Amino acid sequence: MSKPIRKAAVPIAAGIVLAVCAGLLAFFASLPSVEPLRKTNPSSTALMDARAEEAKAQHHPVKRTWKWVPLSRISPWLQKSVVNSEDARFFDHDGIDMVETEAALERAAERHKLGRGASTLSQQLAKNLWLGEERSLWRKVREAVLARKLEALGKDRILELYLNVAEWGDGVYGAEAASRYWFHKSASSLLPEEAALLTAMLPAPRSRNPRHPSEHLRRRAFTVLKLYAMYGQLTPDQVAEARKYLGEMVSVAAR
Repeated sequence: MSKPIRKAAVPIAAGIVLAVCAGLLAFFASLPSVEPLRKTNPSSTALMDARAEEAKAQHHPVKRTWKWVPLSRISPWLQKSVVNSEDARFFDHDGIDMVETEAALERAAERHKLGRGASTLSQQLAKNLWLGEERSLWRKVREAVLARKLEALGKDRILELYLNVAEWGDGVYGAEAASRYWFHKSASSLLPEEAALLTAMLPAPRSRNPRHPSEHLRRRAFTVLKLYAMYGQLTPDQVAEARKYLGEMVSVAAR
């Protein structure tokens, strides 16, 4: 390369670097701060707002049943079942589960389509709080960055936020509202089989109804129940007893 060409290339390269840096700064500046969530609970979420807009567009009443409770007032069985089922390495990763991400990318390459399966609780929380249900690569990038930022709040706070904003039916949000709506009891009183049934509703809570359970919902609830034993949280005898009660619940509901 001649000297004049090299001289001309320097400002071009510098301009490209500056443009990239400016773009990155603009990207990070556009992301919401997680710091307010350290001590303050959200008054709404992107998902709730999107559901409200959908209802208004269809001239339907906006439904929102929601009551915030601290993590200490949410049954440990629901905490365990959600982590077991949705994000087994929740307490080990930093917001992104690279093992699951690599597996999901391999599946996507085989099917030529990006599907569900790699989102951690932190990523799902970021989506619910700020991003809504838009499906795009850009949203996934923002989701991943926000998930890493959420980790600064600590695992207990992330779990508390997740369980309080998760959708559990049409207009039903959070563990407390879900427990009272589906089981007529507080979230603190949920039994293992009830927690398994609520967990089985995720990630399609508006199409999975515990009062009229589909075969898929029933199978998934029993699968979630097995995970308690797999992770040493219930003995085989305790799982067998919970299976009996779960069977009665879904059989009665299906009538």
